[in-house]
Amino acid sequence: MTDILIVEDNKELGELLCDFLRAENYTVSLCENGEKALSLYEKYGARLVVLDIMLPGIDGFAVCRKIREESNTPILIVSAKTDKDDKLNGLILGADDYIEKPYDIDILMAKIAGIFKRRYALEEITEGDLRLNLAEKIVYKNDVQIDMTQKEFELLTLFIENKGKTLKKEYIFNQIWGSDSFSEQQTLTVHIKWLRQKIEDNPKEPAHIQTVWGVGYKFV
Repeated sequence: MTDILIVEDNKELGELLCDFLRAENYTVSLCENGEKALSLYEKYGARLVVLDIMLPGIDGFAVCRKIREESNTPILIVSAKTDKDDKLNGLILGADDYIEKPYDIDILMAKIAGIFKRRYALEEITEGDLRLNLAEKIVYKNDVQIDMTQKEFELLTLFIENKGKTLKKEYIFNQIWGSDSFSEQQTLTVHIKWLRQKIEDNPKEPAHIQTVWGVGYKFV
């Protein structure tokens, strides 16, 4: 998964921001329009989206809305649109922050670092009777360690980070396995079955990982 997806139609500005972020050891992808941004996000995901509003084709507001329908990925809007209504619209659609252009690169980098620290620097996640040690990739149920493969751990983490949201099968598969495998349906179905056997009190009537028929799965 890419650390940061930058959506910026000013190629020079986008590449400059990429250089600053890569110098801080982030993995970065850059695209210049909304259609490509959504395509890259569907295939590879991102831990943060830095999003311009005025884009060719579909605008940044539409991109923000679409991403927020599928996940809780942090979105930082960076735009020359400075009207109060534009800022409110971005935040209402689900953006985590809104910064005006021209921006101070140090302030933008600090905001990005802050998002990563708040969202991803946690060492543990607790959800009901489950406890995930993110540093050691260990899962406990009622304080008893559960043997879990790396993919199962990544899958459970993705579900908990998006608690209450219906995740499409294609999105889940691309987040965990990438877009290059040819065994999407079988692989995902089998891993969901294994994960339910390990974390559910009754795997045949799962309380946590629920099937949303015709769409995907939801963690509750």
